[in-house]
Amino acid sequence: MEITQPQKKNRLTIYIIIAMMLGIITGYIIHHQSSAQTIQTFSNNIRLLTTIFLRLVQMIIAPLVFSTLVVGIAKLGDLTTVGRVGGKALLWFVSASLASLLLGMVLVNFFKPGAGIDLSYGDATGAKELIGKTQEFSLQKFVEHVVPKSVFESMANNEILQLVIFSIFFGVATASLGDWGKIVVRALEAISHVILKMVTYVMNFAPLGVFGAIAAVIATKGLEIFKFYGLYFGEFIIGIVLLWLLLLTVGFLVLGRRLRILIKRISGPLLIAFSTTSSEAVFPKLTEELERFGCKDKIVAFVLPLGYSFNLDGSMMYMTFASIAIAQAYGIHLDFGTQLTMLLVLMLTSKGIAGVPRASLVVVTATCAMFNIPAEGIALILPIDHFCDMFRTATNVLGNGLATSVVSKWENSLEH
Repeated sequence: MEITQPQKKNRLTIYIIIAMMLGIITGYIIHHQSSAQTIQTFSNNIRLLTTIFLRLVQMIIAPLVFSTLVVGIAKLGDLTTVGRVGGKALLWFVSASLASLLLGMVLVNFFKPGAGIDLSYGDATGAKELIGKTQEFSLQKFVEHVVPKSVFESMANNEILQLVIFSIFFGVATASLGDWGKIVVRALEAISHVILKMVTYVMNFAPLGVFGAIAAVIATKGLEIFKFYGLYFGEFIIGIVLLWLLLLTVGFLVLGRRLRILIKRISGPLLIAFSTTSSEAVFPKLTEELERFGCKDKIVAFVLPLGYSFNLDGSMMYMTFASIAIAQAYGIHLDFGTQLTMLLVLMLTSKGIAGVPRASLVVVTATCAMFNIPAEGIALILPIDHFCDMFRTATNVLGNGLATSVVSKWENSLEH
């Protein structure tokens, strides 16, 4: 008997949950019954499963973004429509980012989680690696990161924002060519359908990727990590819950009862993002589910890639939360004006860094150095970061799903 699409989706979700449980159990056993060298070897090897899954996903992101975005822009038609849709998307992105940053700032000042962090628990090795990456954040590097030098280089490095800019130029040029442009659009539309079919095959590897990610981190850190960092983690989770409530409330005001259907549609991508800590891993699947929800393909193809660069709600909240918590751990007082300045700096430096590994921590490290907070303080939050990253990544995916759906509604392009 042929398996229907909903059955396949439910079965994959069950497999992912089972993989998470097995990962925790396996990691726990290895952590308590093996030597330090065995644990390190196990973690490095089992993490290869996650690497394989993520690389398979990354393999299809560039062609998918390019093909769907060019088709979307060409179907939107003229520059006026592109500007209008882009303007509405950016209105949501900026508003959501500011709300997320402000929420993080309010909560960290209320709870003061940094005051309870023991400086001796830091991960110095991981901190050195992150400090080494902070040189990327200058105005010149920011511009170089945004504006593509070569579309092939952008595709090779999965630089989504650079791909978006090239695709906008390409899409507008294609739309202006009339009949010649229609040939290109039809070809790219066919390519996008092929890539989306590949998504179905790649997603079958998701449970293995989830198992590898969870087993590796539990084997290395153990469950004891939650005892000491429980307060910091718990207060961050309160922030995530409040942010979800805020986003879902605004989403309900725009989408009404259809919000429940949207959440059901994107529950699979949310779970994969949560367990792999990679929003990239669900970009193709999220595209597919939003179109099934009723968003027009041209809106999804235009807004979603922009959201991946400009709309990182969970990461935004965590950046202010973590930066000020580190200052609290070192006993550094930041007045209200300084904190607002830090918020605006984070607003700027966080744009377009979605493809950077551990992007939130890299930005936090750079921001700490800018405000004379010891950059090595990042070591204090590294041991718990993987678990925080699970929640902020899922929140990023939720924010982008909502943004795309809301813009579709505003454009009267949401099918029932």
